[in-house]
Amino acid sequence: MSNVPDDLVYTKEHEYVARTNDPAVVRIGITDYAQGELGDVVFVNLPKAGDKVEGHQSFGTIEAVKAVSELYAPLAGEVVEANSALETDPAVVNRDPYGAGWMIDLRIGNQAELEALLAPSAYRAHIGE
Repeated sequence: MSNVPDDLVYTKEHEYVARTNDPAVVRIGITDYAQGELGDVVFVNLPKAGDKVEGHQSFGTIEAVKAVSELYAPLAGEVVEANSALETDPAVVNRDPYGAGWMIDLRIGNQAELEALLAPSAYRAHIGE
């Protein structure tokens, strides 16, 4: 059974969005379910601070022993910070996807886009739990 925290929102592509202390900035990563499906993560390619990302478009890749997968931005915005710790220890995504394994902080322009994401109960149903 995957860990699906109730204080986050989710995408059908298995990313999560966490609110931060700044209402215009959200933290994005992959879910516990996603990291479990991928297996051992060996490399993560992320955008740089200042890069613009479009909603529902790829913002990077994640490579596991089994496969390489695209990372999709749930929202449009500007990258405030990418998790540089993943450069030296990408496996932290497996160990702590909702904590130290986060991917990017994103400054979003449209708060209403958050409302279109999946609530925890809807995400649990999506993954069959």
